[in-house]
Amino acid sequence: MKLRISWIGLFVACSIGVCSGAAAAQPAAPAAGYKIEEKYTKTSPDGAITIEQYLNKDTDDWKFQFWVRWQGTFRLLDPEPADYPAGFLFTNDLKWIVRDQKLGSGESTLYLYRLDPHGFVPASKKPLGDLAWAYMKTRPDWRKIKKEPEYHINSSLLEGIEENYRPLGVDWPANRYLLITLWGEADIKGRKPMQTSVVHDWRCRYDLQTGKFDVPGLFSDDNAKAVVLE
Repeated sequence: MKLRISWIGLFVACSIGVCSGAAAAQPAAPAAGYKIEEKYTKTSPDGAITIEQYLNKDTDDWKFQFWVRWQGTFRLLDPEPADYPAGFLFTNDLKWIVRDQKLGSGESTLYLYRLDPHGFVPASKKPLGDLAWAYMKTRPDWRKIKKEPEYHINSSLLEGIEENYRPLGVDWPANRYLLITLWGEADIKGRKPMQTSVVHDWRCRYDLQTGKFDVPGLFSDDNAKAVVLE
């Protein structure tokens, strides 16, 4: 895929924090102490993209870095290291990468990366999982929740992206959408156990073309049952 850089494109890239200056600041290789963890390496189906995960065991606080090999380049996927290894998924057109990142015991979120002339870069300043939760809070279902999730907050992808979600009975454009599910728990007095799920498999759709969320009609009934009302 060849892209031509223009002043307009440069302005747009800088407006989201990904510009040529940021690209120039990229390290050339993992810092001293980081060693590849081969078992976590992920390669796209056509072999064009490889994601390598590096772990620094020289410190008490082990950290992971994620590096991408693409068309002869070797690029740090995200400047912020992680506490755990991650799972990765490619869209079929290889223009987007989704990172499924464990955050702690029972908690995870999603990160989204897009292809630009330098390689893959973060698609947004905040994790995609955080954006999905923010979107849910604008929906009528959220107003039904008596207690906001405080524990085991999760966002993950629904299965089926490789088939463009055809098993759900839809006929959406290829490589257009990501389907996300949210889970969260809170302490509710009078319940045993007190810690209980208040958001249970609430689903939404993210449009890779427009950067917007919505809730397809096929999720409406299930989403109405996916929240604890008391």
